[in-house]
Amino acid sequence: MSGLAETSAEADTGKEPVSESVREPISVTIVAHNEAERIGACIDSVSWADEIIVVDAGSTDGTQEICRKRGALLIRHPWEGYAAQKNFAISKASHSWILSLDADECVSPGLAEEILSVLSDDAPAEGYRVPRKNIFFGRWLRHGDLWPDYQLRLFRRDAGAFNEKSVHESVVVKGRMGAFSSSLEHYSYDSLFDFFQRQVKYARLSAEDLFSRGVQPGIADFVIRPLWRFFKSYVLKMGLLDGVNGLWVSAGSAYYVFMRAAFLWELCGRRERP
Repeated sequence: MSGLAETSAEADTGKEPVSESVREPISVTIVAHNEAERIGACIDSVSWADEIIVVDAGSTDGTQEICRKRGALLIRHPWEGYAAQKNFAISKASHSWILSLDADECVSPGLAEEILSVLSDDAPAEGYRVPRKNIFFGRWLRHGDLWPDYQLRLFRRDAGAFNEKSVHESVVVKGRMGAFSSSLEHYSYDSLFDFFQRQVKYARLSAEDLFSRGVQPGIADFVIRPLWRFFKSYVLKMGLLDGVNGLWVSAGSAYYVFMRAAFLWELCGRRERP
């Protein structure tokens, strides 16, 4: 867990959570910042949960009001980084089972049924992986690197937590693992500008992680790895079958790999300068 101080958080409570069936209760945790266009659908998709916690990093676009109106427990907390913010949200949960979501994700009805079934059946595993559908410009990317895009999101609170990576953080669980067949739906990018801009942001954060571990870039990181990433996504994994969207996503993936190497090169150069 992140061990962040709890005294710095403010909480606003809506309606009391209600459990609808005899099963183990569950807390849904969501981190958000200026997600007014998406957070409502996210919360609505888990209205069956016993508790919904939204940790908000100072939204100014109406996100907080939407959360309150839907009965979520709103906690205002300064941004500490992806993993730390999500671990902070987990630390505020009341129940032993956690479903961690991003504000641009929705739980499909089928996935909700599978989760409730597991919780009613003395859940045989400590963590469950979920296939995630990435919706790009309104279309599901059925091929390439982004399907089935398994994410570990449902887990016992005492068995799991997010690793402390700056980006592409994931849950690490000690114990048995299970998997669902129904999907989590991911509505992430609004435009090509938004998509490529975020590739740069994520590449920068990933480069900082590599730099902290003493990694240095080589020629393969600038040439071979980006080309291989594009070829694997677009050709080997048939991203080309997703049409122009498959092209953009495969190109963005290669661009991310190239920019990660470029940022790492810049960081290493700064360290070597007197």
